[in-house]
Amino acid sequence: MEIPKSGGIYLKILGIVGSKRKNGNTAALVKKTMTPFEESELFETEIIYIGDLNIEGCRGCEGCAVTNRCVIKDDMQEVYKKLRQADSIIAGSPTYFYNMTSEMKKFIDRCYCFCSFDKSDRSVWISEFEQGPQKYAGIIAVSEQNNIEDMGFTPEAMRLSFQSLGYRIISNQKALHAFKAGEILSFEDTMELANNNGEKLLKTILLSRGSIKD
Repeated sequence: MEIPKSGGIYLKILGIVGSKRKNGNTAALVKKTMTPFEESELFETEIIYIGDLNIEGCRGCEGCAVTNRCVIKDDMQEVYKKLRQADSIIAGSPTYFYNMTSEMKKFIDRCYCFCSFDKSDRSVWISEFEQGPQKYAGIIAVSEQNNIEDMGFTPEAMRLSFQSLGYRIISNQKALHAFKAGEILSFEDTMELANNNGEKLLKTILLSRGSIKD
């Protein structure tokens, strides 16, 4: 497949880093997965470091029930705009005590406002993102341990959360044995997989938008 190049940017992808270490392993993998998008010249790319933002946890107040707009006025308000504009996201989190970081959990919880529920049966819901062009996601989970089991809920909790928001999950990378900040850059197979996942995500988006030529 030939990935077309153009001087005009018309698609957008967001990297979402759920670690406070900007030079850490999660950030490195998110950046590597975004590399094909930066090289394609068709995408506007941006990385959001959740740990730098003032994001309050969801209050469960249901203030968003009618408007699909969260009532909490913090940095998440600007992130909402970017999520609505983005064609795809690449979200990564380290594993803390068998789960995603508190930063990533707060971010996901605050995306609750994108969902609308049937008044008589809350097992029936739809996400705002399901009502427009399909959005896509790549998931990345990182752990210092050697076994997938030690990642606990991290990869699956992220997959299910973003899937429920209407994203089609294209990749779910599980990176092990990475503790020291940035050491994953020397893991050639892991970095190559991240790049390949980015290419697959990019091709999927372009295919869905009718922009890939055989």
